[in-house]
Amino acid sequence: MTGGSTTTLFGSRGTRLRRFALLYGGLVLGGAGLAMFVVADLGLDAWDVLHQGISETTGMSLGAVVIALSFAVLMLWMPLRQRPGLGTLSDVVVVGLVIDATLAFMPRPTGLGLRFGFLASALILNGLSTSMYIGAGLGPGPRDGLMTGLAARGLSLRRVRISIDVSVLAVGWLLGGTVGIGTVASALTIGPFVHYFLPRFTIAGPKDAATSTSDRKTEIRK
Repeated sequence: MTGGSTTTLFGSRGTRLRRFALLYGGLVLGGAGLAMFVVADLGLDAWDVLHQGISETTGMSLGAVVIALSFAVLMLWMPLRQRPGLGTLSDVVVVGLVIDATLAFMPRPTGLGLRFGFLASALILNGLSTSMYIGAGLGPGPRDGLMTGLAARGLSLRRVRISIDVSVLAVGWLLGGTVGIGTVASALTIGPFVHYFLPRFTIAGPKDAATSTSDRKTEIRK
């Protein structure tokens, strides 16, 4: 104990609080950003096209689909010997709840200018929220973990990412998910936004508590 602060796996008490604030702040902003993508109605990113397609097909709320599919993806971690962290389990539940809560009161823009404004805001929130939860170092989201788990078995990370994104995008589109300029914009901007934001949010810690900044960047590279 030093200065009344206890060091644990995630660092001192102050560091733990910062990690938790980044994690849950990032998840909340991520859910709100996804809701803004939806109401802009100009196209979603690959996984969210699938989420929306399943929602349209089954009648489930979008948030419920996100939660259910997150659990399903998490089950695929088992043969890959991936270990979920607090961030992983929190991602499974929090994002879906925030999506439904945000969609319940968020106004629907009518003019094209407003819709593009919502899209631009959603893109920024996407990069910001991703950087926050990765920077917290408390475990990747289920979908990122699936990608890195497959890559860890000797596959190219870039090819794994592209294969997964193309597959879920195609299935989601066939189920009625929205594909458009927002889909392309999301694919093109997530890398640059995270490249800018991630170093500003990454919390350094013991080697066994968090991955390095360079390792975390790998999780979101295309």
